Amino acid sequence: MYKFFFYQVKDVMTSDPVTVEKNSTIKDVEQIFEKNDFNGLPVVDKNQRLIGMVTKLDLLKAFAFSKKVKVPQYDFIREKEIAPLMTEALHVFNPETPLTGVLQKMIETGYKSFPVVDRDRVVGIVAREDVLRGLRQAAQGYPSPSHQANH
Repeated sequence: MYKFFFYQVKDVMTSDPVTVEKNSTIKDVEQIFEKNDFNGLPVVDKNQRLIGMVTKLDLLKAFAFSKKVKVPQYDFIREKEIAPLMTEALHVFNPETPLTGVLQKMIETGYKSFPVVDRDRVVGIVAREDVLRGLRQAAQGYPSPSHQANH
């Protein structure tokens, strides 16, 4: 497990993640989630700068029942844009962040994934599965790829 202390986000993240723009519809995002089994997607502007994150839970909120709306209109809601649903206050990491920091933030927040940003651009996503893979590799004695490159 000692080797895990040398792991960085870039050692386990998914590079070049699928992203969406804020004018994407709930239907568009839902289809991406279904096709890829993602937990969340970075929301970017035209220059690939991060402006938010949209998750499966965010989509579910669009269909919440209320006193005003007893039966949400499924097709109508799916055509709405994700902008009002996305989270704008984000926890982000850079590729060189120690994976121990990501592990801690996941435990503190309960979030399933975080965007990875370098020079204001989304370059990856790090998810629970990635952190678990890093832990498993470290336990099996694999040094982190970034630590090997520095030596």
